[in-house]
Amino acid sequence: MFSAYSNAPFGLLYSRIGLLSFGRFLITCMKKFPTLPQNSTTKGYLIAVVGTAIWSTTAIFIRVLNQVYGMPPMVVAFWRDFFVALSLGGLFFLVNRKGFQLDRSHFWFMLSYGLTLAIFNSLWTISVKFNGAAVSTVLIYSSAAFTAIYERWMLRSPLGWGKIAAIGLSLAGCILVADAYRLSVWQLNPLGILVGLLSGAGFTAYSLFGKKAADRAINSWTALLYSFVVASMFLLLFNLLPDSSTDLSVLNRLLWLGDSTKGWLLLILLALGPSVGGYGLYTLSLQYLSASVSNLIATLEPSMTAVLAYLFIGERFTLAQILGSIMILAGVVTLRWRERSIRRKTQH
Repeated sequence: MFSAYSNAPFGLLYSRIGLLSFGRFLITCMKKFPTLPQNSTTKGYLIAVVGTAIWSTTAIFIRVLNQVYGMPPMVVAFWRDFFVALSLGGLFFLVNRKGFQLDRSHFWFMLSYGLTLAIFNSLWTISVKFNGAAVSTVLIYSSAAFTAIYERWMLRSPLGWGKIAAIGLSLAGCILVADAYRLSVWQLNPLGILVGLLSGAGFTAYSLFGKKAADRAINSWTALLYSFVVASMFLLLFNLLPDSSTDLSVLNRLLWLGDSTKGWLLLILLALGPSVGGYGLYTLSLQYLSASVSNLIATLEPSMTAVLAYLFIGERFTLAQILGSIMILAGVVTLRWRERSIRRKTQH
């Protein structure tokens, strides 16, 4: 199975050229994106879509690490967050040392932000273990509804039929894309369903923290750095807890990949690509969009993942997945149309 990845165009990420090109892309993002006008909704949509597209490669990386190398999900989560923090710290040191600056008044906020990210990552990996990829994907994107409800009740933001329709289309599309419409996929596992819904709530909390960081005028890349630093510390603590499912020591669990150069390279690329690029641009989009809008755009991820799986590892694209992708796109277009209509009314 691993050869399917290495022989595909996606295997270009293993080359030095691919890695350097992506590094230059991230440096450009760090320098250019923060200077965009803060009132540019269209640019916010573009950043969110590009971030989601990069983010959508996550499943392919994790699938190889889990199935080919057999890495435990919590170990993957720790190393992913650790290498994200390490790579961002390296980029800041080389091109933008001011990015390390964080006002002391934000210390407890960033500690809470990082803890939220660690809990979200943990819930997501546990949900995949309990529910499988299909159901866990649908449940995590219940966050679109959670975020909209939170903004309506707590922030008094208007909900409206347009946003309700967009959320409904996107969630229904996720069900089709993830093949979660099959009754056999939904095994009777109340604990697993609960964990999956909590992962959706965790994604909501992460999005709201990102929006709050933007409101506090914290640089999005600085917020990303410190949230992953804190998250990796908490995930390390989680991994130090006893694990009854294996007889391996804590050190052997953490060093699961051993001397596998390809495995470690894949883990580093998971951090540099989907994590830094995806999380970074998603966090940046919160400077221009509400958390509910960015969250809804993120529901494009299952469709983009399905397309990548079709192009690079030969997985078939079913009619249901095509229909689901169209529904998700329709949801995002509906949301954009609704916002333009509201803006025109306020201008007149």
